[in-house]
Amino acid sequence: MRLSVAKSTLESLLINLQPFLEKRDVTQITSHVLLTASNGKLIAKATDHEIGLTIQTEHVNIQLDGQATANGKKLLDIIRILKEGDITLETVEETLHITQQNSKFKLPMFNRLDFPSFPQEEGLPSIAIDSARLIQMFKKVSPAIDTNNPKHELNGALLNIKENEIDVVGTDTRRLAIGKIPNASNATLSMIIPKKAIMEIQKLFFDQIAIHYDDTNLIITTPDYYFFTRLIGGKYPDYERIIPKSVKHSFTLPKNAIVEAIKQITIISQEIRMVFDTNTITFRSLGEENSEAMTEIPFQSGLEEKFALAVNSRYLLDFLAHVEGEEFTMGLNEPNLPFMVQNGDFSTVIMPIIL
Repeated sequence: MRLSVAKSTLESLLINLQPFLEKRDVTQITSHVLLTASNGKLIAKATDHEIGLTIQTEHVNIQLDGQATANGKKLLDIIRILKEGDITLETVEETLHITQQNSKFKLPMFNRLDFPSFPQEEGLPSIAIDSARLIQMFKKVSPAIDTNNPKHELNGALLNIKENEIDVVGTDTRRLAIGKIPNASNATLSMIIPKKAIMEIQKLFFDQIAIHYDDTNLIITTPDYYFFTRLIGGKYPDYERIIPKSVKHSFTLPKNAIVEAIKQITIISQEIRMVFDTNTITFRSLGEENSEAMTEIPFQSGLEEKFALAVNSRYLLDFLAHVEGEEFTMGLNEPNLPFMVQNGDFSTVIMPIIL
């Protein structure tokens, strides 16, 4: 293999592949990227078996078709320190040579035949969905997805495709985030997508995508990208049982004023106490013996008696970061029961702090 490619093109490609590499054991082929020069294209692959990505580009000058592998992190480190301009990649026996003017590097290659194969989408069923809205919902629910939970199914987002709508769900057991998308097809199914995959999908895709699946994999393709992730097995909790069926108090609140007030309190404590009075909402810090923060905003609640609620401020701020428009609704029952915040087709059910 011999080719030349612009530094910016190769660097961008390798940056996108980094999250898909095996980082802990550099003796594994999965710590390498697989580069294929063929038919005027450079195709690059990386996978850690659980998640994988293929990127292709035609912005390359290929003198000799072929394949190479190289440690993905080291190759990116080399490319980063080189100057702008073309870089030459060439295989010589069992090494990959990287050259630019007077700078020369070489990296050992592994046997390209040992590189894992990717699942293929041909013949698999597809999901008809507004992919731009799906990616938007992934962004909204991802802060609520748990990490390293012994119940593996909680370490991913549930994609629950029902007859009339699609629910995108994430929970860390203290909050439950739900995004809803209309279902334009007759298909019904559910799958649990790992949080790592959710985060990479947000970074990689912005426009319409093709989605295929089987019992163990989700595959996303565009003209230049091929992405797959292993799905999480198991049964997701019955999240609909957690959603309050009715509320005693429903308030339409100003987003910006609430965000500003909460951020003032979090200088002292992440745990806050909100008190709804007839004409105000008061915010106070919790948990600090010798420090205190307090602020209030005017708000006509219509309550005859005060309603106090203690909550982890991060849960509210994560929700408010994705509120579209200037207002959102909050539904309350009792101070020690889950409450709901909602904005259009996105809502979060939050467990309060029991005082």
